[in-house]
Amino acid sequence: MKHAIHRLDVLQRRRFLRGGAGGLVSLAALAFDRRAEAARSDQLQLLCSGPAGSIPDLITRSVGQQLWVSRGQRSVVDNRPGAAGQLSVAALKAAPADGNTWLLAQGAIAAVYPYLYPKLAYDAATDLAPVSLAGEMTLALAVGPAVPAAVVDVRELSLWLRSHPALANIGSPGTGTLPHLLAAMLLRADSTPWQHIPYSGGPPALAALLGGQIAALVLPEGLLSPHRTSGRLRVLATSGAQRTALMPDVPTLVEQGHADLVVREWFGFFMSGRCSTESVEAGSKALREALAQPQLVTQFADSGMVATSSTPAAMAARIAVEQRYWAPVLRELGVRVD
Repeated sequence: MKHAIHRLDVLQRRRFLRGGAGGLVSLAALAFDRRAEAARSDQLQLLCSGPAGSIPDLITRSVGQQLWVSRGQRSVVDNRPGAAGQLSVAALKAAPADGNTWLLAQGAIAAVYPYLYPKLAYDAATDLAPVSLAGEMTLALAVGPAVPAAVVDVRELSLWLRSHPALANIGSPGTGTLPHLLAAMLLRADSTPWQHIPYSGGPPALAALLGGQIAALVLPEGLLSPHRTSGRLRVLATSGAQRTALMPDVPTLVEQGHADLVVREWFGFFMSGRCSTESVEAGSKALREALAQPQLVTQFADSGMVATSSTPAAMAARIAVEQRYWAPVLRELGVRVD
């Protein structure tokens, strides 16, 4: 009888240990699942308004990498190009308002497009929460092989376009982009008849210029610089208030008699307008730290861009200033995009 009881105790202990081990495994699995869930919830989704390889894509991926290096913050880049940034804004609006989805886009989505597109799919004032500026760059006016080497400045280009009406065209990366608007403002000031040739982005526009299919082109100077160095195109002017470090020998439009033509393309990070103030402020702090890192500053400079950052309030103030500038300009130019 004693031996039977002993065998029973052994069997019971074995059952208990098997059950306990299973329970411990289950608890460990549950803890792992919770950690994985927390990691997923902590991962940033970085929406980008440009395609892979574009300037917005460069900014987004560089910032994402810096956030990982400096803070251990994981992120995934989600490119949503097209429809002048409206597809990327739609993705931001559809995302949870938990502060883990950010959008990197051109400032024009908030400062220019509300006055350019009569049927925007978003309200910039309520759907977009400014978080931080990210980078800005100077635009440049370039000519290709279709324009003779004797044309060395903006005035001579205007005269040449008038005398060659069949070739009086200027390309841009798209209708309603800042390069398009700058070209329109410049040639309107010179009363030059011209045709705008929009392309679906900078690369095809640049290919058309280099191939002699268009006479001139406005693009960010960083995209033009390598081809200027190789001699395949010439840059006649830049659009900043001062000459740039990338092209210090190229005069500005201001120097060439266009004091009011100071236009710089800038980019910034946005969150959903439904996000809390705390989420926006926390995101801004992280971005300001990332954008101040020397490696990122140098990487941007090599692409013809200045790394910038700001508080949410400062970014909102810049948007307001540019809205006051662009609203009357667009009315005067008569530019609308349906």
